Amino acid sequence: MMPSPETMYRALVRRDSTFEGVFVVGVKTTHIFCRPACPAKKPKPEHVEFFSLPREALHAGYRPCKRCNPSLSIARPPELVRRLRDAVEHSVGGKISGADLGAMGIDPSTARRQFQRYYGMTFFAYHRARRMGLALHEVRNGESVIGAQIESGFNSASGFHNAFRQLFGAPPSKGKEIDCMLARWVETPLGAMVAVADERGLRLLEFVDRRGLENEINTLRRRTGCVILPGRNSHLDAMVSQLQEYFQGSRMRFTVPLVPSGSAFEESVWERLRKIPAGETRSYSELAKAVGKPAAVRAVGRANGKNCMSIVIPCHRVIRSDGNLCGYGGGIWRKQWLIEHERKFHVRGR
Repeated sequence: MMPSPETMYRALVRRDSTFEGVFVVGVKTTHIFCRPACPAKKPKPEHVEFFSLPREALHAGYRPCKRCNPSLSIARPPELVRRLRDAVEHSVGGKISGADLGAMGIDPSTARRQFQRYYGMTFFAYHRARRMGLALHEVRNGESVIGAQIESGFNSASGFHNAFRQLFGAPPSKGKEIDCMLARWVETPLGAMVAVADERGLRLLEFVDRRGLENEINTLRRRTGCVILPGRNSHLDAMVSQLQEYFQGSRMRFTVPLVPSGSAFEESVWERLRKIPAGETRSYSELAKAVGKPAAVRAVGRANGKNCMSIVIPCHRVIRSDGNLCGYGGGIWRKQWLIEHERKFHVRGR
Protein backbone atom coordinates (compact mmCIF):
# COMPACT_ATOMS: atom_id res chain seq x y z
CA MET A 1 0.00 0.00 0.00
CA MET A 2 1.27 3.46 -0.90
CA PRO A 3 1.43 6.33 1.60
CA SER A 4 -1.40 8.86 1.63
CA PRO A 5 -1.56 11.39 -1.26
CA GLU A 6 -0.77 14.15 1.23
CA THR A 7 2.39 12.35 2.40
CA MET A 8 3.53 11.68 -1.16
CA TYR A 9 2.91 15.25 -2.24
CA ARG A 10 4.96 16.56 0.69
CA ALA A 11 7.75 14.17 -0.28
CA LEU A 12 7.52 15.43 -3.87
CA VAL A 13 7.76 19.07 -2.83
CA ARG A 14 10.72 18.32 -0.57
CA ARG A 15 12.38 16.14 -3.24
CA ASP A 16 12.67 13.44 -0.58
CA SER A 17 14.88 10.70 -2.01
CA THR A 18 13.86 8.26 0.75
CA PHE A 19 10.62 7.77 -1.20
CA GLU A 20 12.49 6.56 -4.28
CA GLY A 21 10.94 3.25 -5.31
CA VAL A 22 7.79 3.93 -3.27
CA PHE A 23 5.94 5.93 -5.94
CA VAL A 24 6.20 7.92 -9.14
CA VAL A 25 4.09 10.95 -9.92
CA GLY A 26 2.25 11.79 -13.12
CA VAL A 27 1.78 15.45 -14.00
CA LYS A 28 -1.57 15.87 -15.73
CA THR A 29 -0.70 19.18 -17.44
CA THR A 30 2.42 17.83 -19.18
CA HIS A 31 1.55 14.10 -19.40
CA ILE A 32 5.00 13.32 -17.92
CA PHE A 33 5.77 11.16 -14.89
CA CYS A 34 8.70 11.69 -12.53
CA ARG A 35 10.51 10.29 -9.53
CA PRO A 36 9.90 11.85 -6.08
CA ALA A 37 13.29 13.62 -6.09
CA CYS A 38 13.02 15.04 -9.62
CA PRO A 39 14.60 18.52 -9.80
CA ALA A 40 11.85 19.85 -12.08
CA LYS A 41 9.45 22.56 -10.91
CA LYS A 42 6.73 21.08 -8.72
CA PRO A 43 3.12 21.11 -9.97
CA LYS A 44 0.06 22.01 -7.92
CA PRO A 45 -1.51 19.15 -5.97
CA GLU A 46 -4.59 19.08 -8.18
CA HIS A 47 -2.38 18.46 -11.21
CA VAL A 48 -0.69 15.26 -9.99
CA GLU A 49 -1.53 11.56 -9.94
CA PHE A 50 0.47 8.97 -7.99
CA PHE A 51 1.44 5.47 -9.11
CA SER A 52 3.26 2.67 -7.31
CA LEU A 53 5.24 1.58 -10.38
CA PRO A 54 6.59 3.28 -13.53
CA ARG A 55 4.76 0.80 -15.74
CA GLU A 56 1.45 1.87 -14.18
CA ALA A 57 2.18 5.47 -15.17
CA LEU A 58 3.09 4.34 -18.67
CA HIS A 59 -0.16 2.41 -18.97
CA ALA A 60 -2.03 5.53 -17.84
CA GLY A 61 -0.65 7.50 -20.80
CA TYR A 62 2.26 9.33 -19.18
CA ARG A 63 5.75 9.43 -20.70
CA PRO A 64 8.93 9.35 -18.59
CA CYS A 65 10.67 12.56 -17.61
CA LYS A 66 13.98 13.08 -19.41
CA ARG A 67 15.54 14.79 -16.39
CA CYS A 68 15.03 12.14 -13.72
CA ASN A 69 14.57 8.99 -15.89
CA PRO A 70 11.87 7.39 -13.70
CA SER A 71 11.75 4.25 -15.84
CA LEU A 72 15.27 3.42 -14.68
CA SER A 73 14.30 3.43 -11.04
CA ILE A 74 13.22 -0.21 -11.20
CA ALA A 75 16.56 -1.25 -12.71
CA ARG A 76 18.55 -0.57 -9.57
CA PRO A 77 17.69 -0.23 -5.90
CA PRO A 78 17.68 3.15 -4.16
CA GLU A 79 20.94 4.15 -2.51
CA LEU A 80 19.47 3.50 0.94
CA VAL A 81 18.55 -0.07 0.02
CA ARG A 82 22.06 -0.68 -1.31
CA ARG A 83 23.53 0.63 1.96
CA LEU A 84 21.27 -1.64 4.00
CA ARG A 85 22.06 -4.67 1.87
CA ASP A 86 25.81 -3.98 2.16
CA ALA A 87 25.43 -3.62 5.93
CA VAL A 88 23.87 -7.08 6.07
CA GLU A 89 26.69 -8.62 4.03
CA HIS A 90 29.29 -7.02 6.29
CA SER A 91 27.51 -8.28 9.39
CA VAL A 92 25.80 -11.49 8.32
CA GLY A 93 26.60 -13.23 11.59
CA GLY A 94 25.78 -10.31 13.85
CA LYS A 95 22.79 -8.19 14.66
CA ILE A 96 21.85 -4.80 13.27
CA SER A 97 19.54 -2.99 15.64
CA GLY A 98 17.41 0.08 15.24
CA ALA A 99 20.08 1.96 17.16
CA ASP A 100 22.69 0.77 14.65
CA LEU A 101 20.56 2.10 11.82
CA GLY A 102 20.24 5.39 13.66
CA ALA A 103 24.04 5.58 13.96
CA MET A 104 24.16 5.16 10.17
CA GLY A 105 21.79 8.11 9.80
CA ILE A 106 18.92 5.85 8.71
CA ASP A 107 15.46 6.05 10.20
CA PRO A 108 14.22 2.49 10.97
CA SER A 109 10.75 3.19 9.56
CA THR A 110 12.30 4.45 6.32
CA ALA A 111 14.49 1.33 6.17
CA ARG A 112 11.44 -0.86 6.69
CA ARG A 113 9.41 0.93 4.01
CA GLN A 114 12.06 0.99 1.30
CA PHE A 115 13.31 -2.53 1.91
CA GLN A 116 9.78 -3.89 1.92
CA ARG A 117 9.09 -2.08 -1.32
CA TYR A 118 12.15 -3.43 -3.12
CA TYR A 119 12.62 -6.90 -1.61
CA GLY A 120 9.11 -7.82 -0.52
CA MET A 121 10.19 -8.28 3.11
CA THR A 122 11.32 -5.97 5.88
CA PHE A 123 14.98 -5.21 6.39
CA PHE A 124 15.10 -7.13 9.68
CA ALA A 125 13.29 -10.14 8.14
CA TYR A 126 15.88 -10.19 5.34
CA HIS A 127 18.75 -9.98 7.80
CA ARG A 128 17.25 -12.70 9.96
CA ALA A 129 16.78 -15.00 6.94
CA ARG A 130 20.39 -14.33 5.92
CA ARG A 131 21.60 -15.24 9.40
CA MET A 132 19.54 -18.42 9.44
CA GLY A 133 20.89 -19.36 6.05
CA LEU A 134 24.39 -19.00 7.44
CA ALA A 135 23.39 -21.12 10.43
CA LEU A 136 22.13 -23.91 8.19
CA HIS A 137 25.38 -23.77 6.21
CA GLU A 138 27.41 -24.09 9.41
CA VAL A 139 25.32 -26.98 10.74
CA ARG A 140 25.53 -28.82 7.42
CA ASN A 141 29.29 -28.44 7.39
CA GLY A 142 29.84 -29.97 10.80
CA GLU A 143 29.56 -26.94 13.09
CA SER A 144 28.02 -27.69 16.46
CA VAL A 145 24.57 -26.33 17.20
CA ILE A 146 25.95 -23.96 19.83
CA GLY A 147 28.64 -22.84 17.41
CA ALA A 148 26.06 -22.11 14.73
CA GLN A 149 23.99 -20.24 17.28
CA ILE A 150 26.90 -17.99 18.16
CA GLU A 151 27.99 -17.51 14.54
CA SER A 152 24.45 -16.52 13.63
CA GLY A 153 24.30 -13.81 16.26
CA PHE A 154 21.71 -15.39 18.58
CA ASN A 155 22.42 -14.81 22.25
CA SER A 156 19.58 -17.11 23.34
CA ALA A 157 19.67 -20.83 22.58
CA SER A 158 15.88 -21.03 22.80
CA GLY A 159 15.55 -18.07 20.45
CA PHE A 160 17.86 -19.75 17.95
CA HIS A 161 16.00 -23.07 18.16
CA ASN A 162 12.61 -21.41 17.76
CA ALA A 163 13.73 -19.28 14.81
CA PHE A 164 15.40 -22.26 13.14
CA ARG A 165 12.37 -24.52 13.59
CA GLN A 166 9.96 -21.83 12.40
CA LEU A 167 11.95 -21.23 9.21
CA PHE A 168 13.00 -24.78 8.33
CA GLY A 169 10.37 -26.88 10.06
CA ALA A 170 13.01 -28.83 11.98
CA PRO A 171 15.37 -28.25 14.92
CA PRO A 172 19.05 -27.29 14.32
CA SER A 173 20.17 -30.84 15.16
CA LYS A 174 18.45 -31.92 11.92
CA GLY A 175 20.22 -29.25 9.87
CA LYS A 176 22.19 -31.70 7.75
CA GLU A 177 18.92 -33.25 6.58
CA ILE A 178 17.31 -29.99 5.45
CA ASP A 179 17.29 -29.02 1.80
CA CYS A 180 17.14 -25.38 0.88
CA MET A 181 17.41 -23.18 -2.17
CA LEU A 182 19.24 -19.87 -2.31
CA ALA A 183 17.87 -16.68 -3.84
CA ARG A 184 19.83 -13.75 -5.18
CA TRP A 185 18.71 -10.34 -6.42
CA VAL A 186 19.94 -9.49 -9.93
CA GLU A 187 19.82 -5.98 -11.34
CA THR A 188 19.38 -5.64 -15.10
CA PRO A 189 18.65 -2.87 -17.61
CA LEU A 190 15.04 -4.11 -17.70
CA GLY A 191 14.52 -4.09 -13.97
CA ALA A 192 15.38 -6.24 -10.99
CA MET A 193 15.16 -10.02 -11.24
CA VAL A 194 15.30 -12.76 -8.64
CA ALA A 195 17.28 -15.95 -9.26
CA VAL A 196 16.80 -19.12 -7.22
CA ALA A 197 19.17 -22.10 -7.36
CA ASP A 198 20.18 -25.14 -5.38
CA GLU A 199 23.20 -27.42 -5.63
CA ARG A 200 21.90 -28.95 -8.88
CA GLY A 201 21.37 -25.72 -10.81
CA LEU A 202 19.03 -22.82 -11.55
CA ARG A 203 15.42 -23.24 -10.45
CA LEU A 204 13.87 -19.84 -11.15
CA LEU A 205 14.74 -16.53 -12.82
CA GLU A 206 12.00 -13.90 -12.98
CA PHE A 207 11.44 -10.16 -13.01
CA VAL A 208 10.41 -9.14 -9.53
CA ASP A 209 7.35 -7.23 -10.74
CA ARG A 210 6.01 -10.19 -12.72
CA ARG A 211 2.41 -10.89 -11.88
CA GLY A 212 2.17 -14.29 -10.22
CA LEU A 213 5.78 -14.44 -9.04
CA GLU A 214 4.69 -15.25 -5.49
CA ASN A 215 2.64 -18.20 -6.76
CA GLU A 216 5.63 -19.43 -8.78
CA ILE A 217 7.84 -19.35 -5.70
CA ASN A 218 5.24 -21.10 -3.54
CA THR A 219 4.77 -23.76 -6.22
CA LEU A 220 8.53 -24.30 -6.39
CA ARG A 221 8.74 -24.64 -2.62
CA ARG A 222 5.82 -27.08 -2.57
CA ARG A 223 7.22 -29.26 -5.35
CA THR A 224 10.73 -29.41 -3.94
CA GLY A 225 9.91 -29.40 -0.23
CA CYS A 226 12.65 -26.80 0.25
CA VAL A 227 12.77 -23.40 1.86
CA ILE A 228 14.26 -20.42 0.00
CA LEU A 229 16.80 -18.15 1.69
CA PRO A 230 18.85 -15.17 0.54
CA GLY A 231 22.34 -16.32 -0.35
CA ARG A 232 24.66 -17.29 -3.16
CA ASN A 233 26.30 -20.33 -4.69
CA SER A 234 28.34 -21.09 -7.81
CA HIS A 235 25.25 -21.41 -10.03
CA LEU A 236 23.88 -18.03 -8.92
CA ASP A 237 27.27 -16.39 -9.40
CA ALA A 238 27.48 -17.84 -12.91
CA MET A 239 23.93 -16.72 -13.68
CA VAL A 240 24.67 -13.13 -12.68
CA SER A 241 27.85 -13.10 -14.77
CA GLN A 242 26.16 -14.58 -17.84
CA LEU A 243 23.19 -12.22 -17.59
CA GLN A 244 25.58 -9.27 -17.58
CA GLU A 245 27.22 -10.61 -20.74
CA TYR A 246 23.80 -11.16 -22.31
CA PHE A 247 22.72 -7.58 -21.75
CA GLN A 248 26.10 -6.34 -22.99
CA GLY A 249 25.47 -8.28 -26.19
CA SER A 250 28.46 -10.60 -25.87
CA ARG A 251 26.51 -13.74 -24.94
CA MET A 252 23.34 -15.25 -26.37
CA ARG A 253 23.66 -18.77 -24.96
CA PHE A 254 23.51 -19.70 -21.28
CA THR A 255 25.46 -22.59 -19.80
CA VAL A 256 24.16 -22.55 -16.22
CA PRO A 257 22.64 -25.97 -15.37
CA LEU A 258 18.84 -25.75 -15.32
CA VAL A 259 16.53 -27.77 -13.10
CA PRO A 260 13.02 -27.21 -14.52
CA SER A 261 10.01 -28.27 -12.49
CA GLY A 262 6.96 -29.09 -14.58
CA SER A 263 5.04 -31.85 -16.29
CA ALA A 264 6.66 -33.95 -19.01
CA PHE A 265 4.77 -31.95 -21.65
CA GLU A 266 5.73 -28.59 -20.16
CA GLU A 267 9.38 -29.58 -19.97
CA SER A 268 9.30 -30.72 -23.60
CA VAL A 269 8.02 -27.27 -24.57
CA TRP A 270 10.70 -25.54 -22.52
CA GLU A 271 13.40 -27.70 -24.07
CA ARG A 272 12.15 -26.77 -27.54
CA LEU A 273 12.16 -23.07 -26.58
CA ARG A 274 15.89 -23.32 -25.86
CA LYS A 275 16.44 -24.49 -29.42
CA ILE A 276 15.01 -21.31 -30.98
CA PRO A 277 18.10 -19.35 -32.10
CA ALA A 278 18.67 -15.91 -30.64
CA GLY A 279 17.50 -13.24 -33.04
CA GLU A 280 14.68 -15.44 -34.36
CA THR A 281 11.06 -16.03 -33.35
CA ARG A 282 8.52 -18.82 -33.72
CA SER A 283 4.74 -18.84 -33.64
CA TYR A 284 2.78 -20.87 -31.12
CA SER A 285 1.58 -23.17 -33.90
CA GLU A 286 5.16 -23.74 -35.07
CA LEU A 287 6.17 -24.55 -31.50
CA ALA A 288 3.28 -27.01 -31.17
CA LYS A 289 4.40 -28.80 -34.35
CA ALA A 290 7.99 -28.86 -33.09
CA VAL A 291 6.97 -30.77 -29.94
CA GLY A 292 4.91 -33.20 -31.98
CA LYS A 293 1.51 -31.84 -30.88
CA PRO A 294 0.28 -29.69 -33.78
CA ALA A 295 -3.25 -29.48 -32.37
CA ALA A 296 -2.09 -28.45 -28.89
CA VAL A 297 -1.49 -24.77 -29.62
CA ARG A 298 -3.31 -23.59 -26.50
CA ALA A 299 -1.57 -26.16 -24.31
CA VAL A 300 1.75 -24.97 -25.69
CA GLY A 301 0.75 -21.40 -24.85
CA ARG A 302 -0.06 -22.41 -21.27
CA ALA A 303 3.24 -24.25 -20.93
CA ASN A 304 5.00 -21.18 -22.28
CA GLY A 305 3.33 -19.09 -19.60
CA LYS A 306 4.42 -21.48 -16.85
CA ASN A 307 8.09 -21.09 -17.72
CA CYS A 308 9.75 -19.62 -14.63
CA MET A 309 13.23 -19.09 -16.09
CA SER A 310 12.87 -15.89 -18.08
CA ILE A 311 15.45 -15.14 -20.77
CA VAL A 312 17.39 -18.36 -20.10
CA ILE A 313 14.45 -20.40 -21.37
CA PRO A 314 13.49 -17.84 -24.06
CA CYS A 315 9.69 -17.86 -24.07
CA HIS A 316 9.92 -14.25 -25.30
CA ARG A 317 10.86 -15.64 -28.75
CA VAL A 318 7.34 -17.00 -29.29
CA ILE A 319 4.85 -14.69 -31.03
CA ARG A 320 1.51 -14.88 -32.80
CA SER A 321 1.22 -16.27 -36.32
CA ASP A 322 0.44 -12.74 -37.59
CA GLY A 323 3.71 -11.44 -36.15
CA ASN A 324 2.17 -9.54 -33.23
CA LEU A 325 3.51 -9.87 -29.70
CA CYS A 326 1.45 -11.33 -26.88
CA GLY A 327 1.55 -13.32 -23.69
CA TYR A 328 4.68 -12.35 -21.75
CA GLY A 329 4.51 -12.33 -17.96
CA GLY A 330 7.27 -9.73 -17.69
CA GLY A 331 5.32 -7.31 -19.91
CA ILE A 332 5.03 -6.88 -23.67
CA TRP A 333 7.48 -3.97 -23.57
CA ARG A 334 10.17 -6.28 -22.16
CA LYS A 335 9.38 -8.92 -24.77
CA GLN A 336 9.81 -6.35 -27.54
CA TRP A 337 13.07 -5.11 -26.01
CA LEU A 338 14.51 -8.63 -25.69
CA ILE A 339 13.67 -9.56 -29.29
CA GLU A 340 15.18 -6.35 -30.65
CA HIS A 341 18.24 -6.73 -28.41
CA GLU A 342 18.91 -10.25 -29.66
CA ARG A 343 18.45 -9.25 -33.29
CA LYS A 344 20.93 -6.44 -32.80
CA PHE A 345 23.67 -8.37 -31.02
CA HIS A 346 23.23 -11.95 -32.15
CA VAL A 347 26.35 -13.41 -33.76
CA ARG A 348 25.99 -16.92 -35.14
CA GLY A 349 27.79 -19.45 -32.99
CA ARG A 350 27.60 -17.53 -29.70
